[in-house]
Amino acid sequence: MKKSDVKVGALVGAKSEEELKKPFIGKVEKIYENSALLAITSYDPVDETAISDLNNKIVVNFKNLKSARSLKNSKTAKANEVKVEKIKKPATKKEDSK
Repeated sequence: MKKSDVKVGALVGAKSEEELKKPFIGKVEKIYENSALLAITSYDPVDETAISDLNNKIVVNFKNLKSARSLKNSKTAKANEVKVEKIKKPATKKEDSK
């Protein structure tokens, strides 16, 4: 792909010659001069450990990017979302003191 074809927020198919064994799909987060930072969204289960080590992000050269296609037997990366809920205090019974 050419730099002009890559847009922030777009889903692209990619391959990494060093870190991952299989192709994957990622969302473009940042564009550099010759590469793009991708948040990995879908990948082959073979690469699960490597994806975890990379914190679901990788920089890939434009020549290793292509239009996104769904992968067979792919696994979807989990988003690191934290939900905060207010904890209710347990109801207390007042003891009658007579």
